[in-house]
Amino acid sequence: MFCTAKPPGSVSPAKRQIKEVKETKITINCVTFPLPGEGPEQQLLKPDEWSYCDYFWADRKDPQCTTSVTGFEVLLQKQLKGKQLQKEMAEFIHERIKIEEEYAKNLSKLSLSPLAAQEEGTLGEAWTQLKKSLHDEAEVHLKFSNKLHTEVEKPLLTFRGDNFKKDLKKYDHHIADLRKQLASRYASVEKARKALADRQKDLEVKTQQLEIKLSNKTEEDIKKARRKSTQAGDDLMRCVDLYNQTQSKWFEEMVTTSMELEKLEVERIEWIQQHLRQYTTLRHETDMFNQSMVEPVDQLLQNVDPAKDRELWVKENKTGDVRPVDMDI
Repeated sequence: MFCTAKPPGSVSPAKRQIKEVKETKITINCVTFPLPGEGPEQQLLKPDEWSYCDYFWADRKDPQCTTSVTGFEVLLQKQLKGKQLQKEMAEFIHERIKIEEEYAKNLSKLSLSPLAAQEEGTLGEAWTQLKKSLHDEAEVHLKFSNKLHTEVEKPLLTFRGDNFKKDLKKYDHHIADLRKQLASRYASVEKARKALADRQKDLEVKTQQLEIKLSNKTEEDIKKARRKSTQAGDDLMRCVDLYNQTQSKWFEEMVTTSMELEKLEVERIEWIQQHLRQYTTLRHETDMFNQSMVEPVDQLLQNVDPAKDRELWVKENKTGDVRPVDMDI
């Protein structure tokens, strides 16, 4: 919906001023903006920062319906979406934890397998160490999953609890109330503008009738109409002044509140960054621990000696070292 002023013809200085404003400015959804190319060029409040306080003044159409969404509502939706995405990240980490727990459980179970338990010698030692390393690795992954819960998942879930949405509603109601006040002030301006136009038209008609002797209106009637027209002009100026004061108040609160929302978004991103980096730190630690579990296995595998294993096996399982000879007649 467009709220645009419709000034009457130029009869008085006040009226000419209103018409000039109409030519250089436009009022959209009860907020007044300069027309493109008119007036001094506006400078950004926070140049080169892409700050919220510089880019969300206009309303935009909701793509899902015909209503408009204010710039401030867009900022609020960003906050709510960030909260939802943060929750989804926590769910993702939770699924990662479940995988780690299941993996640790399966590794521990496999480490107890009797498969190849009868292997002997240096190879048997290496095989036993390899199975033991699975148990140790299972412990590492279990600790990793526990740390993921306490140091990543839980902080993501608890960052900005239920009160956060209540705080956003306070922001929303505050700015929405100011917009309602602005709309009310604008309606008063339009009403006063129409009243002025009616008074001026009435004055013009009475003046013309007196000049061409079509009416018995006296000079006193003309003065009375002129006073009413002047009063209507004064009322319009007062309404415009109140409108501008209300818009200035809305402007100031928009700047302050949008920058607060901007700060909240920076805090959210930095908080998530911090704990996702903790995830990668824990992941690196897990890899290092797993590597340390493999090193003893590597060492024993390097020491596997087929000749020694053969010697040990022969000593334990030999059936005799006297070889057969030819039979005598």
